[in-house]
Amino acid sequence: MSNPDEIRDFLTTRRAKITPERAGLPTYGRQRRVSGLRREEVALLAGISVEYYTRLERGNAHGVSDEVLDGVSRALQLDEAEREHLLDLVRTANTERPARRAAAPQRVRPSVQRIVDAMVGVPAFVRNGRLDILYANPLAAALYSGQFSDPVQPPNSARFAFLDPRGRAFYSDWERAAHDVVAQLRGEAGRNPYDRTLSDLIGLLSTRSEEFRVLWASHDVRFHRTGTKRFRHPLVGDLTLAYEALELPADPGLTMVTYSAEPGSASEAALLELGRWASTRARLSAAARPSEA
Repeated sequence: MSNPDEIRDFLTTRRAKITPERAGLPTYGRQRRVSGLRREEVALLAGISVEYYTRLERGNAHGVSDEVLDGVSRALQLDEAEREHLLDLVRTANTERPARRAAAPQRVRPSVQRIVDAMVGVPAFVRNGRLDILYANPLAAALYSGQFSDPVQPPNSARFAFLDPRGRAFYSDWERAAHDVVAQLRGEAGRNPYDRTLSDLIGLLSTRSEEFRVLWASHDVRFHRTGTKRFRHPLVGDLTLAYEALELPADPGLTMVTYSAEPGSASEAALLELGRWASTRARLSAAARPSEA
């Protein structure tokens, strides 16, 4: 889709989510044709003219000031992720469009690899904005063994969730996981709209998954910084793990993700068992490699 279409669809879907009551506007008992706010109501709340807001919602964002975007964000009650996404869309509208290009290869620096490897007992990995797993310690590779066994590499969480039958069984709450995946990709598409590799991934998922198409059309965005995930691992069963996603400032676009279990919980016991399995597999793999002369 073009950038004007993205701006239009994002603003209209946000406007549909806000009722007059939620916005603190009187309804006077009148019959409304829309469940959300009207354009004139958003303009009123944002402190701009209806004509100006209508132009913005139609995708004409050239020259729109930060003050106007702040007002629209408040009127539509955008959260931090949504506001940043709107700013990304407007930034793209106000810059010259470059040729769509494949993303440059991303590598995890050796010092970052050493940090990931040092997290013994904690699944840790580095991913990019397309949700490719670029580096993982043995425990993370064991946790995500389904993704790592995919013949298409690097492992990708979106591809696994929507196109691999094992994905639906692996995520205990698949619907929530799927929504999170799409929301992250939607945000990444706003930040890097001319990334051909990302566009190809979205095209693949849209072509092969009706569920992805429906979620993609919602235009939801979400930060994925901390929280809890529930897995159903084929070897050790159910796991409830807290995650932390830490952006790497020296490596734009890369994020380190770690998981941990509550001390004394069944999930901690399962994670320990998974760690023993990963260690055994690593020893067997090392033993199978031919020794150097």
